[in-house]
Amino acid sequence: MALKEFRLPDIGEGIAEGEIVSWKVQPGQQVKEEDEFVEVMTDKATVMITSPFDAVVKELKYKEGDVVPVEAVIAVFDVGATAGSSAPAAAEAPPKAAPAPTSSAPTAKTGSSNDRPVEVPRPAAAAPAAASPAAPAFVQAEPGKVLAAPATRRRAREMGMDLGAVQGTGPRGRITNEDLERQGTGSTATAATATPRPAPSFPKVAVPAGAREERRPFRGLRRKIAEAMTRSKHTAAHFTYVDDIDVTELVKLRKEAKALYADDGVNVTYLPFIMKAVVAAMKRYPEMNSSLDETTNEWVIKYDYNIGIATDTDNGLVVPVIKDVEHKSIVQIAHELQELAEATRAGKVSIDQLQGGTFTITNAGNIGGLFATPVINFPEVAILGVHKIKQTPVVKDGQVAIADVMYLSISIDHRLVDGATGARWMNVMKDYLENPKKLLLGSL
Repeated sequence: MALKEFRLPDIGEGIAEGEIVSWKVQPGQQVKEEDEFVEVMTDKATVMITSPFDAVVKELKYKEGDVVPVEAVIAVFDVGATAGSSAPAAAEAPPKAAPAPTSSAPTAKTGSSNDRPVEVPRPAAAAPAAASPAAPAFVQAEPGKVLAAPATRRRAREMGMDLGAVQGTGPRGRITNEDLERQGTGSTATAATATPRPAPSFPKVAVPAGAREERRPFRGLRRKIAEAMTRSKHTAAHFTYVDDIDVTELVKLRKEAKALYADDGVNVTYLPFIMKAVVAAMKRYPEMNSSLDETTNEWVIKYDYNIGIATDTDNGLVVPVIKDVEHKSIVQIAHELQELAEATRAGKVSIDQLQGGTFTITNAGNIGGLFATPVINFPEVAILGVHKIKQTPVVKDGQVAIADVMYLSISIDHRLVDGATGARWMNVMKDYLENPKKLLLGSL
C-alpha cells in the first residue's frame, strides 16, 4: 500500500484555478482508474476529472464550492488498499479548507504530472438545482439523445411526461410542445392536423408548509456568470443604442429559405442573416470587433469574426462560438447553429467550442419583450440584443401600412467606441436587414 497525492491538473491554457462543483466519491470509497472522480469548473467550461488509480480514497482536501489553484493537492489515494482495509477513513467527511487563493496569487508548480488523471471535457454547467416536489423526475437512459428545447423539457416535467416516450415531429426529430400536447391527450393526429395549442399556463411552485425562504448553494455556473457580469459592469463603460428594423423582406426571405432546406433537416432561423449583417457592419467599422488588452495598454482590432451565441440551458447561460462567420453561407451557419445549440443543451459542447469569440449575440426574441440592454461579454467591446419581431403599423410613402418590425439593441464599451460610431454601425445593420438580398449578393 502507498499513499499518493492527487493534484488539480492543468485543465487548459490560461487556467489558474478551478471550482470544485461536485465530488463523485467519498473518503474510504474504492475506485478504479478512469472512474468519475470530481467535477471542476473553470472560467471556460466544466470538466469531469477521472481517477488516476485503482485505489481507496483516503482524504478529500477541499469541499464543494471551494476555488482551488492548479497543482494544489485535492485528494490523497491509498494505492493497493481495499475499502475494508481503510474503513476508518470512510467516516471522514471532506474538511472545510482554508480560503483558497485568488487567481492573482502565484500558483505552485511542484507536482508530478505522472499522477494526473485523464480529463473529459464537459460544458460549462453546474449541477442542476433539486426539482420542485410538484415536478416528477425521469432518468433518461442516454442523456442528450432526446432533442428538445429547455422550455419543452420544463413543460414535460410539469405534465409528468417522459421525453423518451414522446415521438418528435420537429427538425431532426426534435420534440415540440405540440408533441407533448398530443402525447398527453393520446391524440394520433399528425403535425399538420393537430388542434391548436391552448394558451400557455404558468406553473405554480409548490412551497413547503411554513417555509419562508429557500437557500441554494451559490456555486458552479451561476457563480461564474455572476463573476463575469460583475467584472464586465465594473470594467467596461457600458452604453446602449437601440433602433427598430423593418424586417418585412427578411421575414419573406427567411420563410423561403426555411422551406427550401426543411427536407435536409436544417432549420433556417433569422440568426444566420443577423450574423452575416454583423460581419458586414464590422467590415465598415472594425473597432466594433475589438477588445482592450489592459496588460499592454493596446487596443486589439480583430479580423476574425467569431460570434458567440448566448444560449439558455436548464443550468444557466452558456456562450458557444460560431467561428469564421465571414467564410460561411447562410445555410452553413444555420446548420452549425442547430448542431451547436443541440450539443450545448445536451451537455456535449467541447471546450474549444466555448473559446475564441470576438463578439456576442443574445437573442430573447422567442421569449418576448420590447428590447433590453445586455451586459457586454467582457473583454469583447460589444454585445447585440435581438428581440421579438412584431407586426406594427408604420408609415410608408405617406400611408399607414403593417410591417414586421424588430428592435436591435447594441451595448458598447464607451472606453473604445464612441456613440456616433455605434449608431453608424447600427445603420449598416439596418440597411442589410431591411434589404436582406444584399447579404446573399455580398458587399463592396
